[in-house]
Amino acid sequence: MALRTARTTVLRAGTDLRVNNARTFVTTVFLCRRVPPLAPMPNEDIDVANHESLEKYRSYTRYFKQAEESKNKPVLWKTYRKYVEEADPEHGAERVDIGLPYYRPRSPKEVKERRQVMKDNKKNVELERSTRLRTLKISLDRVQETWEKSSGPFHIMRMADHYGIFKDIFPKAYFLPQATLRICYGQDNSGHVYYGNQLTPTEAASAPQISFDSEEGSLWTLLLTSPDEHLQDNEAEYIHWLVGNIPGRAVQAGEELCHYLPPFPARGTGFHRYIYILFKQERAINFQEDVWPSPCHSLVDRTFKTVDFYRRHQDHMTPAGLAFFQCQWDESVTDTFHNTLNMREPVFEFIRSPVYHPPQVKYPHRQPLRYLDRYRDGKEHTYGIY
Repeated sequence: MALRTARTTVLRAGTDLRVNNARTFVTTVFLCRRVPPLAPMPNEDIDVANHESLEKYRSYTRYFKQAEESKNKPVLWKTYRKYVEEADPEHGAERVDIGLPYYRPRSPKEVKERRQVMKDNKKNVELERSTRLRTLKISLDRVQETWEKSSGPFHIMRMADHYGIFKDIFPKAYFLPQATLRICYGQDNSGHVYYGNQLTPTEAASAPQISFDSEEGSLWTLLLTSPDEHLQDNEAEYIHWLVGNIPGRAVQAGEELCHYLPPFPARGTGFHRYIYILFKQERAINFQEDVWPSPCHSLVDRTFKTVDFYRRHQDHMTPAGLAFFQCQWDESVTDTFHNTLNMREPVFEFIRSPVYHPPQVKYPHRQPLRYLDRYRDGKEHTYGIY
C-alpha cells in the first residue's frame, strides 16, 4: 500500500511539472510576441538552408571591398568605439606628422645587387658550413647600422608611442625619428641612452657625449626635457638642456641657450622620463627669446613647454631625432636640491589604507587561537597565521 501511494505521488508530481513547464513556455512565447520588432539585423536576408545560392567572392579584393562597405553602414547598436568616442571626443583623432618626409629609395640597381648577394651567399660553401655548425659570427655593428637605416625609425616611433612621449610633448602630433642619436654618460661612456632604459641621477650628473649623422653645413638644435618632473603643474615641463645652431655634429660648438641640469626626480614619485629631441634647422635661427641666464638654478625660470618652443620656430626647424631614458630618486638628488637648486627637498610618501579586518565575532568558529590579536589595542600587533 505504501509503495502504491509513493508511485501515485511521483506520477502526480511529474504531471504537475509538465503542466508548469508548458505554462511557462506559453507565457514566454506570449511575452516575446508583445516585444516590438528590432531593426534589420546583419545577414538577416541570408537563406541559411541553401548555402549554394550565396554569391561567391572569387577574390580577396572583392571580399575586402564588401567588408569595408558593410562596416561603414550605420547600425542599430553601439560599438565599443562609439562608447569611447562619446567619453573622449579626441579618442582616435588623426594625428599630424610634423617630422621630415620619409623617402625609401628602392632603385632597380639596389634590388639587383641584393639578389646577387643572396645568390653568392647560397653558393658560398664556407658560409653554409659555418651556419650549419653554428660557428658563424655576425658583426653586431653592421646589424645595428642596418637596423638604423631600415626599420629602426619605425620601431623607435612605436616605443615613443608606448611610453606616451608624443602625447605629452607634441599633443595631436608625431614624427618619424630618422636621425639616430648616440648619447653616452660618464667618463668611460658606460651610461648609454636608448629608448626607455633606466639610468641613475648619479650617472647623468654631467652633460653626456652626443653624436649623430649629419650632412656637411647642416644646423641642429638639441633639447633635453622632462614631462614628469614639474612639482606644481602637471601640464608643464622642466628644461634640462638646450643647445641651438649646432654645426654638423659638433654639439660643443653650438650655442648653449640653457646649461645642463642633472635629473632630480623627487623622492617617492617613481620613474621619470627624460627626453632628448633633435631638431633639424633650415637656417641659422636667432634664439634671443629663448636664452636662459647662466647659471639658471630657478625652477620657475626652467618651467618649459616643448610644443610652445616648437611653435615659435616651426617654420625653420623640424624634429628629426629622439632618445629617452628613465630615472628615479637616489642620494645625488638630495645634493642637487640643496646645493644646486638651493631649496628644501620635497619628499612624497604613499599613505596606505589600514588593513581591513571583518567585524569581531563573539564566538569565532574554526578560527586560530590568536584570533583576538587583530582586534587588540596598541601600536604593535602580532598576527598569527590565518
